[in-house]
Amino acid sequence: MRLLTGPGIWGPPADPDAAVAVVRRAADLGVDLFDTADSYGPEIAEELVRRALHPYDGITVATKAGFLRTGPGKWFPSGRPEYLRQQCELSLRRLGVDRIDLFQLHRVDPWVPADEQFGLLAELQAEGKVAAVGLSEVDVDQIERATSIVDVATVQNRYNVLDRKYDAVLRYCTELGIGFIPWAPISAGKLAEPGGPVADIAARLGATASQVSLAWLLQRSSVMLPIPGTSSVEHLEENVRAGELQLDQESVQRLDAAAA
Repeated sequence: MRLLTGPGIWGPPADPDAAVAVVRRAADLGVDLFDTADSYGPEIAEELVRRALHPYDGITVATKAGFLRTGPGKWFPSGRPEYLRQQCELSLRRLGVDRIDLFQLHRVDPWVPADEQFGLLAELQAEGKVAAVGLSEVDVDQIERATSIVDVATVQNRYNVLDRKYDAVLRYCTELGIGFIPWAPISAGKLAEPGGPVADIAARLGATASQVSLAWLLQRSSVMLPIPGTSSVEHLEENVRAGELQLDQESVQRLDAAAA
């Protein structure tokens, strides 16, 4: 999503070649999971991923459907089975694949029976159109309901050092071995300001606040799959280096307590 431009990150990137270069550099650095969605652009991000990475040798591409976008900042859940099926077909075409590696329900539509939405995901998997199924912005009850209908491989919820709303979901996913994909993973807000714990730890370790935030996530659970977005090769390389950063126990404990 961060490859895009304009208000609300809406519309094509100012420099499509530069956006493609960022994605390719990520693959060169060993990143092998790329997360996108039909609503990013809309539609543009999937096409950028295809241009940069197709035929995806050794790479997992995850996309999402079920969150309709009609303008900058205007998002609406849309979980009608016929709509989700249509969007899956369009994502297959834009990504240039016969089967989507990971197809995620972007939001559970409160106006459509949840079982119908989960059932459609099961149908797409049975038909071979998607290899694995994921959910986004869900609670434990919704995951349990979904898993009674379809295998759930991943959950993508907002989660970071400042926002722990989904701690219970992370614990559940960790116990069951469900991949947890935190979006907005480097948002640290006041914790990254001078004097804040993220800033203090970063200064002590010679790292950046983003690196400390990502390292904390990676050490928090064995199923953690952060997806920091960027439009900059420099920022991308900085984020990737967070995988080499090891936080000591005191730092982890301080960050664990920070959101309170």
